[in-house]
Amino acid sequence: MGNEHQQLPMVSLFFNSKLVLRYGFHLLSFVIGLSLGITVGFYVKSSLFSLQDDTISFITHPSAAAPPLLVTQPPTPAPSPLPEPSSASASPSLSPLPNVTLASRDKLTLMHGMDDNELFWRASMVSRVQQFPYKHVPKVAFMFLVKGPIPLAPLWELFFKGHEGFYSIYVHPHPSYNASVREDSVFHGRRIPSKAVEWGRATMIDAERRLLANALMDSSNERFVLLSETCIPLFNFTTTYSYMINSNQSFIASYDDPRKVGRGRYNPQMSPAINISQWRKGSQWFEVDRELAVDIVSDNKYYPIFKEHCHAPCYMDEHYIPTLINILVPEKNSNRTITWVDWSKSGPHPERFIRQDVTLEFLNQTRFGTNCTYGGNLSSMCFLFARKFVSNTLQPLLLLLSPDFSH
Repeated sequence: MGNEHQQLPMVSLFFNSKLVLRYGFHLLSFVIGLSLGITVGFYVKSSLFSLQDDTISFITHPSAAAPPLLVTQPPTPAPSPLPEPSSASASPSLSPLPNVTLASRDKLTLMHGMDDNELFWRASMVSRVQQFPYKHVPKVAFMFLVKGPIPLAPLWELFFKGHEGFYSIYVHPHPSYNASVREDSVFHGRRIPSKAVEWGRATMIDAERRLLANALMDSSNERFVLLSETCIPLFNFTTTYSYMINSNQSFIASYDDPRKVGRGRYNPQMSPAINISQWRKGSQWFEVDRELAVDIVSDNKYYPIFKEHCHAPCYMDEHYIPTLINILVPEKNSNRTITWVDWSKSGPHPERFIRQDVTLEFLNQTRFGTNCTYGGNLSSMCFLFARKFVSNTLQPLLLLLSPDFSH
């Protein structure tokens, strides 16, 4: 019995020590687990924030390998006199124009079934000043009022080459003209529905309005210039484009001529809608902005008066648009044309130029031989185009102008 009582404390001590070790082990395991949990949780949280930052960075900062496409206007270079052509230079041969995606939309046919009344009505409903929710490239509409072919087309091909997307072309020939145009030409598919035109008659104005109305259907067209088959460009495309696009005025010759060929053509029966103080004379070859183009096409007040009362020796193409703009918005007009012609010889038509007339001195005098105002400043660059050049001037024009046009 005595030995049994002596062994009890030892057994109790043994079991108490074992219990302490077991609780200590559990406590140590809990501390290790807690530490491990905190560490893992912090790591996961950091990873999530890092992933979120990377995701936001990817959304707000797209890869530099695919920047947004921005189309910019060509810069305006300072025009300079034409250089002497190299003695070894031959007449440049033009290669076919490449097929450019930007121009594919313009290659669609412009033919349609609308008569003039519907066409002018639709054109008068377009927006005068276009507002776009995206960046767009303003275009210049080159409108050719011609009898048939364009003999100087190779020069114009060179002028337009490489600038697809900055221009539109519209051609109004005599309706009987049916010659085909090669598919790689800038003039291919650019013919509009046309009617016969008589010089000095209302049909001339009808053709001009028809060209404007068709060009207004393209919302990107912001400037509109009227040309003929005898017109040539005097500067390269970039200079010409920038001159028109950057101007805050239109270019319509409109002046009060007190002579018989001016005020002497006024018909008093036009009063009171048009009085003699509003009567103006000017050149047929104009350049206008979009707002004035809409004004000309939508005019139903003054055009009928001119059509009824302006007959020879009154010529509508010399008086209608100059007088209309003088009545509506004279402040938006520069009162000068940008198409040069030679009226130095008397007669109803300006001087024609043949092959022998085309020299370096002649072209430079035409380009810089006049002073005018542009953008509020005095300038010697007053004309962008010139006429009347016959077909045999093509080769010397290509020889002298191609170095400038290739820039």
